[in-house]
Formats: sequence, structure tokens, C-alpha cells
Amino acid sequence: MDGFEVNVGARLRALREAYGFSREKLSEMADITPKFLYEIESGRKGMSAYTLYNISKALNVSCDYLLAGRTAGNIEHITNILLTLTDEELLNVAQIVRCAAALAHGKSEK
Repeated sequence: MDGFEVNVGARLRALREAYGFSREKLSEMADITPKFLYEIESGRKGMSAYTLYNISKALNVSCDYLLAGRTAGNIEHITNILLTLTDEELLNVAQIVRCAAALAHGKSEK
């Protein structure tokens, strides 16, 4: 397979791992076998539009993000991860974001 399938597979695997889904769990949600999911993630096989739709629905991201890595999908992905965090974890993330924003604007965060 070429770089396209490898990139799609890498994005898919990263999302699956970020959600904490096993291959078995995601493959069940997407109505495919764990072996086929492994082959997609490793870039060894492509997938049908139907499978792409099922996987993107299971991960709550756009098909466009899985295929091309578009920014809107990244925002969706980040939002979905935030929805899985505890209140304490969200406070930590908020502090990290404030620090990063301050650094980006040349200010120090205290």
C-alpha cells in the first residue's frame, strides 16, 4: 500500500488509542473484524466507504479527518477527548492551555 493508506491507518490508530479503545472494541462498534482493523491501521488494506463511515461514526470524527487529517477533525477529536475527562483532569488541561497561550503571546503565566 502507498502512503495514503499508511497515513489513514496512523490517524485511525492514534484516535483509537486516544479514546482508550481496544481493537476489539472499535471493530465491534464499526462492524468489522479486529484483524481487518489491524490491517487498516497498519496501512496494509484500504476500506469501503461504508466501513469508513462506521469507523468515523464510532470515533465521532469526520470521514474527512480520517482520510486527510483536516483541522476541523482535530478540533472534534480534542473536544471528544475532553468530554471523557474528570473534573480534576479538566482543571489540569485548562492550566496547561492557559500556560501555552501565555507563552504563545510572550507573557508569563503565574
